[in-house]
Amino acid sequence: MNGTSERNRPAVGAVLAGGRGSRLGGSKATVELAGRALIDYPLGAVATGGLEPLVVAKPGTELPPLDVEVIREQESPRHPLCGIVAALRYAGERPLVVVGCDMPFVSSPLLTWLGSAREPLIFPSMDGHLQPLPGRYERGLLPALERALAAEASLQSAIESLRPRLVGNEELARFGEPCRLCFNVNTPADLEAAERMLETINDRA
Repeated sequence: MNGTSERNRPAVGAVLAGGRGSRLGGSKATVELAGRALIDYPLGAVATGGLEPLVVAKPGTELPPLDVEVIREQESPRHPLCGIVAALRYAGERPLVVVGCDMPFVSSPLLTWLGSAREPLIFPSMDGHLQPLPGRYERGLLPALERALAAEASLQSAIESLRPRLVGNEELARFGEPCRLCFNVNTPADLEAAERMLETINDRA
């Protein structure tokens, strides 16, 4: 497929599922939140947002049954840049929007906007602090990210070195409550908090 026709396809929405999830007792992707696998929530936002869904996981990562493309990142190191680099290679000339499998409240309007933005690298900034997920990437960033992965630099430092556009609280609020958009589930307490948030959302509906 040539570059022109590839760029006419939707942006890729990659859901990273390569983390151990040790604090949750197993693979985060399969943890249940209100009767659904945790990964279903960001995948739903990706699809509703008009992006091409993609799941990136380690070779041994347990996943629930999925009706989307799944690619396996390299076995080591265990680093979020592994999944991002693998997804960028898959996306080719198309923009890439990356979200974690543990982010149940990321909104489809935010992902749509990230996929259609003009800047090559964009991240939320909550109260002045860069949030590494969700984020937008473009193909031209791949060499720098590959070097950062080889050096096992932190994701935060790799991102900051590339001078991304940061989206502050006020701009984020167009797409939902900023703290909720960037909320991720790392512990049983986070899972309980997510269940309470879902109940609040459902009560308002």
